[in-house]
Amino acid sequence: MPGTRTFLIPTAVLLFASSAPAQKPTDDYLAFVGSYTHPTATTTSASKGIYAFRFDSKGGTLAPLGLAAEAVNPAHLWASPNGKYLYAVSWQSPDKMDTVAAYRIDHKTGMLTLINKVSAKGDLANQVVLDSSGQLAGTVTYASGTFTLYRVEGDGRLSESFYTDQHTGTPLSPRQPGPRAHGIAFSKDSKFVYVTELGLDRVYTYRVDAASHTVTPLDPPFVNLPGGSGPRRLQLHPNGRFLYVNHETDSKVTVFEIHDGSLKAMQTISTRPADYTANNSTAEVQIDKEGKWLYVSNRGHDSLALYSVDPGKGTLTLVEYIPSLGRTPRNITIDPSNEYLFCANQNGENVVVFRIDHRTGHLTPTGSQQLVPQAAGIAVVAAPVVRSR
Repeated sequence: MPGTRTFLIPTAVLLFASSAPAQKPTDDYLAFVGSYTHPTATTTSASKGIYAFRFDSKGGTLAPLGLAAEAVNPAHLWASPNGKYLYAVSWQSPDKMDTVAAYRIDHKTGMLTLINKVSAKGDLANQVVLDSSGQLAGTVTYASGTFTLYRVEGDGRLSESFYTDQHTGTPLSPRQPGPRAHGIAFSKDSKFVYVTELGLDRVYTYRVDAASHTVTPLDPPFVNLPGGSGPRRLQLHPNGRFLYVNHETDSKVTVFEIHDGSLKAMQTISTRPADYTANNSTAEVQIDKEGKWLYVSNRGHDSLALYSVDPGKGTLTLVEYIPSLGRTPRNITIDPSNEYLFCANQNGENVVVFRIDHRTGHLTPTGSQQLVPQAAGIAVVAAPVVRSR
């Protein structure tokens, strides 16, 4: 029936959904959850910033450690590759001067100490991402349509920006609002960075020289997606040959093949069931570290769309829709061990942990749910428990 939720579960998934990984991880982690601190009509409790949890990777459970840092709308988080620092954007501060903040992580307590803040170079900063070396950071702003790069110093501090590009252009569809930058992905070698432009239906490519801190837009600087698609976030395949972009507006995901930074669209596939006609928008896309399974969060259908990834072509095949166990799944992330997927349900005001079945891609909830008002970005870092003698 139109408007009903359909959860497609193939035979292969039914056979293996309950199977456990051959070897369970043994290290413990810290999980940080950002939030929206501005009250809404549906908010049941107040949020104050970034919350910390101890994550037991044997049982897949979260234990709350409390408010790690008070901040205004820390909507997206990113941990440094060495696990020492955490970075957060501030979405629409009261003075409208949005910032990107660097924090030092106390691995014993999970608390955060502010190192510094820098300007996001625009309004409604919505993502911060570090490259694989941990020496470059980038952010994008939704209201201003800007993309900005920073150096990351040895002590985790962010430099002032060394590059900003403000997108301009005429939308391909009258439904689109104009420049609205929304996502960033660095190539594995940090020579390229890809940026989604939701309001102009574009994906930009920039060539980066990390040594000289120079940035050059590719020629041509972007590829177009269909008018009204709304490209939002993006993920690179672990082999670096394919790029996956989820569409916020039309609930699809596009697969691009990469050749020296240039993008060629190969496939576009829906993220929602054909018979689901109610409102829906996608939020986040994630791929496992083996490059076998891709997940996209559906806000409205309140599910995670699961796809298998062709190892040679990079193309996607729909496997199933997995309930997010909350309303409006915004951010999803896979932990460093590649064994768990975390889902932040913004209007459900909870964070849910799922165990990944690597043979099928299926997600099984571990039973650990934690309350986080208006949950948004999630970052997980290795943090062995310090035991008293």
